[in-house]
Amino acid sequence: MDKIYVQDLEVFAYHGVFEEEKRLGQKFLISMVLTLDLRAAALYGDLKQSVHYGELCEDVETLFKETSYDLIETAAEKTAQFILVQYPQVQTVKVSIKKPWAPILKSLNFVAVEVTRGWHTAYLALGSNMGDKEMYLKQAITYLKEHKSIRTGKCSSFLETEPWGYTDQERFLNAVLEVRTLLTPTELMTELLRIEQLLQRERIIKWGPRTIDLDILLYDDLVTSDEFITLPHPRMEEREFVLKPLCEIAPMLVHPILKQRMFQLLSALNK
Repeated sequence: MDKIYVQDLEVFAYHGVFEEEKRLGQKFLISMVLTLDLRAAALYGDLKQSVHYGELCEDVETLFKETSYDLIETAAEKTAQFILVQYPQVQTVKVSIKKPWAPILKSLNFVAVEVTRGWHTAYLALGSNMGDKEMYLKQAITYLKEHKSIRTGKCSSFLETEPWGYTDQERFLNAVLEVRTLLTPTELMTELLRIEQLLQRERIIKWGPRTIDLDILLYDDLVTSDEFITLPHPRMEEREFVLKPLCEIAPMLVHPILKQRMFQLLSALNK
């Protein structure tokens, strides 16, 4: 992937733990490395396919001055998030902030922090088998769209399916939604649980009736064994109500453990 570099943009701002830093201010040097596809801009001379680094510097300087933070770690995080949201063609960004006047009574060139952030692709499973099922699915998608660090992509059709696990309950309405997100898997799962609460999800019977069920199926090619969020979703390859809508929007997607495409897993399941 191609890159744009901005090195040591000098900004006078008021970040720091000490009161004098907030009152007197000091110099900061901001460097940015933007990762994006520059081929179209290069071939056709179209600046809209790139990032106007003059405007970028103006935007970052304005952002950096408008709020005072105790830590430059916070300033770096906010700067990275701003660039990714404001410039959608940027896939990842590395932000480093140097503090050459750090008040630590030692001789040094600078202290600095560096963060790298970017967009991730995740596939979410949605299900409901209580009340107005379609309304619950649509409302969950609306909540996701409203989150500033989530962009919704393709969504499958809503498929009616038989219950799985605990079968003495109504049929489900299921779907799979593609999202792009700046959230980590843990943060994304926390947001899904928050949406479930907003939609009156109650956990009474395992695999039992629910107004809404939201799960992360896949997050990039990540494989985890975390107790809070296990990726890929365990046993997704055994569940037609997952594979069928997933194949509708991403049949060529490869399972990061099984190394098979989703259409192959669905075909094997239906044999």
